Amino acid sequence: MSGRRPDPGTVRITAGEQPARRGWEVWLAVILAAAIAGTSAAAFAASGNGSRTEAETAADAPASELRLGYFGNVTHAPALAGVQNGFLAERLRAQGGTKLSTQVFNAGPAAIEALNAGAIDAAYLGPNPAINSFVQSGGESISVIAGATAGGAQLVAKPEIVSGTQLKDKVLATPQLGGTQDVALRAYLRSQGLSFGPDDGDVTINPTENAQTLKLFQDGKLDGAWLPEPWASRLVLEAGAKVLVDEADLWDGTLAGKPGQFSTTVLVVNREFAAAHPQAVDALLQGHVDAIGWLNDAPAGEQAAVVNAGLKEAAGAALPENVVTRALGNIEFTPDPLAGSYPKLLQDGVDAGLSKPADLTGLFDLAALNRILAAGSTHEPVTAAGLGAE
Repeated sequence: MSGRRPDPGTVRITAGEQPARRGWEVWLAVILAAAIAGTSAAAFAASGNGSRTEAETAADAPASELRLGYFGNVTHAPALAGVQNGFLAERLRAQGGTKLSTQVFNAGPAAIEALNAGAIDAAYLGPNPAINSFVQSGGESISVIAGATAGGAQLVAKPEIVSGTQLKDKVLATPQLGGTQDVALRAYLRSQGLSFGPDDGDVTINPTENAQTLKLFQDGKLDGAWLPEPWASRLVLEAGAKVLVDEADLWDGTLAGKPGQFSTTVLVVNREFAAAHPQAVDALLQGHVDAIGWLNDAPAGEQAAVVNAGLKEAAGAALPENVVTRALGNIEFTPDPLAGSYPKLLQDGVDAGLSKPADLTGLFDLAALNRILAAGSTHEPVTAAGLGAE
């Protein structure tokens, strides 16, 4: 009904008057009454008082596809093994026929751009790009739903560089501006009293794709790089670099985890996708936990073979066995995102001029993960450290 006001010339019927109705008027009244009843019923259903809301109904529909991003790095081994061994695809298919499609990225900021643009639905990436996306969107873009790996990042340099102070006037690389290793390098340089401004800094930092970093280091055009695995191992074993800083030595376990443990890779999901398809997110998490369990239980040789096959598919080439073995030895596979360390990670980004101060409350949504972990009895519940649901 429109609720339109009557014309000025319309005859008004005062209370108590009941004029006789002609036949067509009776039928009109019946039709109008039925229309009103139908409209009221629809409104009642939409209000949630007698039926499900539109959002709830939509959330029941299986996702036709889940688009997942990850990197061709050993630090993304849960994604590599999850794809190679079919853990992710099988869980999604069983959930309701959801198809898994994948896209490979070089570093976190590029994956975040794809997430924010709706080009992918979930991604494995480093903690700092996840923090930056959350902060810049006012908490609306993504949720961290699980950890994936801890450890596996090093600052490697020319053998003659044996202390941080010797990095003055040197040229260093990181995978991408604002990425987790980029922030870690800048925080370390600050701790050594070194600046890194674009024009007059003590150290030049060139964000560079990992494969190009290896070539530039071999050609003598870089003095070092802060890299995730397997790239740190490649520079050591294939280009003669030495480890100047193992990032594990910078974490004493007081913020989260245990000494030497720091978050390298987490699993995040686009919030709109998660709200529309919670069952698909559950299935993704189940496959993710399956992959971590397999990595932790598989014989070393089988583990390395599957990860190397995943690297070949993602990056176009397998790695020498000694590189994969060294890289895997520096990494721990865990669903714990080590949430207690995230305020420090944010502050490191702020100090580097790459982030702004913010409240990280709501960044984590670990409730589904903890439900899956409890059902499988494979891992203790993980904490959001007061920064979200658990």
